[in-house]
Amino acid sequence: MAVKAVRAETRGDRATIRIGDLAKRTGLTVRTIRYYEELGLLESVKRLDGGVRVYTNDDMRRLRFIQRLKMLGLSLQEMLELEGLYRKERTNRAVLPKLIEMLDRHLAQIGDHLAELEGLRDQIKGERERIAVRLLQEGTATE
Repeated sequence: MAVKAVRAETRGDRATIRIGDLAKRTGLTVRTIRYYEELGLLESVKRLDGGVRVYTNDDMRRLRFIQRLKMLGLSLQEMLELEGLYRKERTNRAVLPKLIEMLDRHLAQIGDHLAELEGLRDQIKGERERIAVRLLQEGTATE
C-alpha cells in the first residue's frame, strides 16, 4: 500500500499546510475544519495567492485540542464560551477554572446517567428473571 506524502510549504519562517492535508493529519473532514473556522474556533486562516487556505502547526494543535474537548463531552457552544474568555483575557489562567467547572458539570451528568442505566439494568434483570420463572412453571405444568 502506498502512502501519500502530506504537503507542507514554507512561508517565511512558518510551515503551512493545505486544508486537505490538515484534514488527513487530524482525521477531520475539510467541511468540519471550515465549520470550526466559521464558528470562530480557529483564528483567521491565511490564504495563498488564488485563495487557497493554508494552516500552521498551531492550527493543527488547536484542532487536536478541540477534538479532545469534544471527546470529553464539551459542546461547540461551550468551546466557543472558552474561546471568548481566552480572547478577552489572553491567558489560560482565566480559561482553566471555567473548563474545570464545565468538566465537573459533565461528570455530574455522567453520574446521573450511570445511576439511571443501573436502574434500567436492574429492571431488565428482574423482568428477565420473571419470564424465566414463568417459562419453567409453564414447562412443568404441561408435563
